[in-house]
Amino acid sequence: MMKPASDGPVRVFRDCCLHSPTTPILRHGGQSVQSEGGLHKEFVENPDRMEWPFSMDSACVYSKCPIVWRGRLVFSFQFSVVSSALGDDCLAFGGFLPGVSALLPSFLILPSSSFLPPMTHLQPSRGFQACSVPQHGGHAFGNFFGRAREGLYFDGRRSMLKAGMAGMAGLSLPGLLQSQADAAASGKSSSRGKSVILLWMAGGPSHIDTWDSKPHRPWINRGPFGVTQTKLPGVVICEHLPKQAAMLDRFTIIRSVDARHSNHEPNMVFQTANLAAEPRVNPEAVRYPALASVIAQQHGSNHPAMPAYAAFMKSRSHLAFAGYLGKRYDPFICDRAAKLPVYTNVGTDTGQTSGGDLFQMPPGLNETRLDDRLTLLKEFDRLRSGLDQDGSMDALNIYQRQATDMLLGERARAAFDLNREDPAVRERYGKHLWCQQALIARRLVEAGTAFVTLDLSYHTASGTWDTHGDNIPPYGGISRGLGPLLPLFDHLITTLVTDLEQRGLLDHVLVIAMGEFGRTPSMGTQDSTDGRNHWPEVMSMCLAGGGLKHGQIIGATEPDGGSISERPVTPADLAATLFRYFDVPLDVQYTDHQGRPRFVVDGGSPVGELF
Repeated sequence: MMKPASDGPVRVFRDCCLHSPTTPILRHGGQSVQSEGGLHKEFVENPDRMEWPFSMDSACVYSKCPIVWRGRLVFSFQFSVVSSALGDDCLAFGGFLPGVSALLPSFLILPSSSFLPPMTHLQPSRGFQACSVPQHGGHAFGNFFGRAREGLYFDGRRSMLKAGMAGMAGLSLPGLLQSQADAAASGKSSSRGKSVILLWMAGGPSHIDTWDSKPHRPWINRGPFGVTQTKLPGVVICEHLPKQAAMLDRFTIIRSVDARHSNHEPNMVFQTANLAAEPRVNPEAVRYPALASVIAQQHGSNHPAMPAYAAFMKSRSHLAFAGYLGKRYDPFICDRAAKLPVYTNVGTDTGQTSGGDLFQMPPGLNETRLDDRLTLLKEFDRLRSGLDQDGSMDALNIYQRQATDMLLGERARAAFDLNREDPAVRERYGKHLWCQQALIARRLVEAGTAFVTLDLSYHTASGTWDTHGDNIPPYGGISRGLGPLLPLFDHLITTLVTDLEQRGLLDHVLVIAMGEFGRTPSMGTQDSTDGRNHWPEVMSMCLAGGGLKHGQIIGATEPDGGSISERPVTPADLAATLFRYFDVPLDVQYTDHQGRPRFVVDGGSPVGELF
């Protein structure tokens, strides 16, 4: 057992859901300062927002005497402190580890460097004082946080139970696995095995220069590209998409997507189906949950050793996160999990590779040492086994084992390892970064991931598809910017769809390609040579697979492509389509920061033509 520190700084933390002005809390974006009583206070612009991880040099939970643990400390979004107590090279997820208690909440130990890079360093207060605040309910178990001293003082059985229960409900991979099992048991997810691969064309591709060609219009409208006939009679698309044209009977193109209210940096409206998801003018927008996160919550992964929602991310502004749903439903960021080529922000291959170290053990930590820690956990669980009246502890142990399997097991590791792929298949996909990510996406859904997003952008700003003009850096215009992207995209999407079909997966994997809006019907906007500005009035997108009806064009625009002429499809309609595909209830809700329920899909209906 670790020895308590008799002197020196003692750090004391309370959950972020406590709102007393004297409550010490940690939140992203603020500065921790000391009051005269030694308490931490936070002054932040968005006092309800909290991000993790928070990297610490040391931390403690206050018991009868201070216990200082060396390592890192992480906060659960909704519950309590998660502490590292067994060394600098590991993390304990799930709850407190009181060194003097017979009640030791279940937690999982994983290598810290694999999951949590250092972010924010905070300074300790000079001493400890109790946070005596009014109890918000008439009974101590009215909530998990408690506003009385017992929230952090283990001076009675009630406090110990509350700390333990908070740990069981905290932010952890075992908790995520348990929530997925609960969803399946409750009948929320009858669509096991369904997956989505979203090809996110960050920046907003031009609809007129891709899937809604206007070949009979003047150059200023139709643009510099010609057209090609497709497998569908009378339907033409851009000449730079010949492979897709030849197999358009396996695709659906929607030419009437209403993109009004959508913007980028961040991209939020279509990924959340919330028209108010514009972080530039609405600070709350970052909390609206991603549709993929809702699916992760309601549907879960298709295999317990795989993440439900995974993403390759070039920039955080290109991706929606879980927000109000909690961090457990954020995407698993894949970039460090596979060895991939490195490209510059304008798409030049550097010849270097990066990533692939996510599943590597830190120096000095091996499977034997991790097994020792798991054995120690079993001893802790044995001490508290008398409290387990309904078998929940045994169930939680199962989720811990599954979480450990994700780290030590072969399934997730193998999915990211392209060396295990058939060389002929790798050759078909090619060596380009996006193509290799697409191949990994196929391997992920094959292994059990439900939703994979590919951020198809070289650049971390607005996105590579934001083609304002050749004389407006950094993306170029239609000819020099979009032109080189289209053959690459044509190869990527057709290779992916063909591969899924050959492997018998296409009926279970829905492939979606889209951006955040279309582009102006006129060339040369913003004094560019051949660029197009943003045009949220309308955009096009395409879909394939998922067992849906394809070989069709849905909707249409006016002759110049400037507005919708028939069959508008809204972000809410697309969300409803995804939910129907995954058998997620259309009336699913989440709770905002004021405790109000909100519908994810507000007024949308599934695109009936697809079903």
